[in-house]
Amino acid sequence: MSRRDFLTLGMSAVGLLGMLQMGGMTLQFLGPRRVEGEFGGLVEAGLAASFPPASVTEFPDGRFFLARTSDGGFLAVSRRCTHLGCAVSWEASQNQFACPCHGSHFDLQGDVQNPPAPRPLDTYPISVRDGVLVVDTAKAIPRDQIAPEQLLYV
Repeated sequence: MSRRDFLTLGMSAVGLLGMLQMGGMTLQFLGPRRVEGEFGGLVEAGLAASFPPASVTEFPDGRFFLARTSDGGFLAVSRRCTHLGCAVSWEASQNQFACPCHGSHFDLQGDVQNPPAPRPLDTYPISVRDGVLVVDTAKAIPRDQIAPEQLLYV
């Protein structure tokens, strides 16, 4: 093998290694970020007893609302409107979620009260660990209708 062939082979290997590293960094950058306690990961909401019945608590870092119905059921409702994806807000005075973009309104459980939203707000699974409610924001659950089995009772 001549010196020229050896250098060509070596430089090709270094170039290929550099391209693989750039490709790996690009894939890591484009992939979803899963951080404990923030959106895309597990978020500890708190003790079940700390949420009064018929209340809504916002978790901005988790991008969801934790709604507790008057009968004690819990539901983690997405902040994302099902019409065009705008961020909904909770209007306590009117006891409803409101989308500022096109005027959709949703009740405490996320059911559509005023279109153009085509379906209820998505939810996230809730589990209980040592009495603490934990919401998995990595797995949004789309809904076509409201059903009692979607609520978690502790």
